[in-house]
Formats: sequence, C-alpha cells, structure tokens
Amino acid sequence: MTDETQRSDEETDHRSGFVTFVGRPNVGKSSLVNSICGQKISIVSDKPQTTRHRIMGVLTRPGSQLVFVDTPGLHKPVTALGERVNATALGSVEDVDVTALVLDATMPFGKGDRWVAEKLDMANSIVVVNKTDVAKPQQVLAMLTAASALGALEYFPVSAKTGEGVGPLVDYLADRLPNGPKFFPDDEVSDLPEERWVAELVREQLLAVTRDELPYSIATQVVEWEWPRIRVDIIVERDSQKGMVIGKGGSVLKQVGERARRQMPDGVYLELRVKVDKDWQRRADRVERLGY
Repeated sequence: MTDETQRSDEETDHRSGFVTFVGRPNVGKSSLVNSICGQKISIVSDKPQTTRHRIMGVLTRPGSQLVFVDTPGLHKPVTALGERVNATALGSVEDVDVTALVLDATMPFGKGDRWVAEKLDMANSIVVVNKTDVAKPQQVLAMLTAASALGALEYFPVSAKTGEGVGPLVDYLADRLPNGPKFFPDDEVSDLPEERWVAELVREQLLAVTRDELPYSIATQVVEWEWPRIRVDIIVERDSQKGMVIGKGGSVLKQVGERARRQMPDGVYLELRVKVDKDWQRRADRVERLGY
C-alpha cells in the first residue's frame, strides 16, 4: 500500500471540521469551548465582551478532530473596537461545518438573541442553551420553547460549568463533520500564540479585580519575551484609569500579577507596566495596532 493510499483510507474513516459558537456577550461561549477541550483556551469573565479575538480550541478523539471557534459576543457597536470584534465574530461563521447559536438559559429570549439569529442561517445551525446548572427548569424550558421558533436543526441544553449535556452535544457535532484529515497535531489544543495567551491571561485577571467601568478601556500586549522574563503592557484610555489599574501603593497591579503567575509555568518573571493611550478603542488605527 502506498503512502497516498494509506492517507486516503485514513481520511475516509476520519471526520474533521470546524464548529463556530456565536451569541450575545456573556452567554458562556468561552466557557463552553474550555469545557469541551478540557483546559483553558479562552479567558472567561462575568463582564460582557471579554472575548475580542477569534480563538480556536481543538478536541482530538479517536476517529475525529473537532476545531471549535470561540467568537466575540455580537452586540451593537459604538466604537472602532466594537466594530472590529463584531466583524471578527460574523466572519467566523463563514466556511465552517457547523454553526451553533449559544443562548443563556438564565435570561429570557430577547431582541439581542433574535438580532444574532437573524445573521445566521438557522435552518443549517443548531442551538445550544447554556447555564442550565444555574437556571431554573422553567427558565430552560422557556428558552427552548422560544428558540424553537428559529427552526434550527437541533437543540441542546448544556452546562459548560458542570459538563452536563456536553457529551451528547460533542457526539452530535462529530457526526455532522465531513470525512477529512487532522488539521492539528494530537497534542495541540489551541491556535492561540503563547504571547497572546499570556496577554489575555493578564487581561482576564484585570477584569476580575478592577472596577466595572474599566473592562472596555483595557488592552494588554506582550512587548518583551525573553524567557523566563515577560513584560506586558496594560493600555488604558485615561490617566484616572491608570491609577485604578495600579491601585494604592501598587496593590491592584500586584494582585493581578500574582493571579496571572499562578496559571503560568514555575519560574516565570512577569513584569506589568501601565500606559495611557487616549481613546484607543475609538481609533481604528490603534485598534489594529493592538492586534484586534
């Protein structure tokens, strides 16, 4: 048997493809990708619009490889950053094998969900109702009932936090994929470069410890990487925000650094520096230079 014949046989018996999770901000798309892949791929926060990049998580199983695309939450943009992350999310539904609309079971089906659904081909999409672990049974039923009007292929109630319902969802998705080769090596779980993962990790911890008015104004960027020394710039829009990020006597910045280092390899030296870039998220050139 030639190598070409063997590869052809393997592709015939093997399924692979791309699955995109789309939905409003804070419905749990990133948590779902992390749950399925078994480790942190995307940062998570209870603050809306945490995800700004398209991030891929890879699940390799016997006979199949599923590549999950975690997208920013779709919303009505008011800044250049908002327009960019919306474009990223909508672009991620093109040329994929399965699109899944993710809904929050703890919230009623609203205009925002309908607005997202109208941008998808629901007749060829599925609906995932997330957060069933915290929603009341009647809330889950109400969401499934409301979503049934969308005419999707299938509906899956799940909990990204506990994993309930995730197994049947993944099995269904694997069966929907076409025959094809592996796109990633068996031990690879994400397409996210290490530098960007560290920058996102720092931003995740900033979201966890800073005030509500700051999340939209914060960006993070690795500017120096000489292992084990890593320097990350934290960009804010105003001098007053710089003080909030640093904290009294550097207390906030110290806490952020400690929380981030706990999730990084031993021995890393993480340096955080805060810079002001006035109104960066409203300037398309700055948004692009910061990697969005």
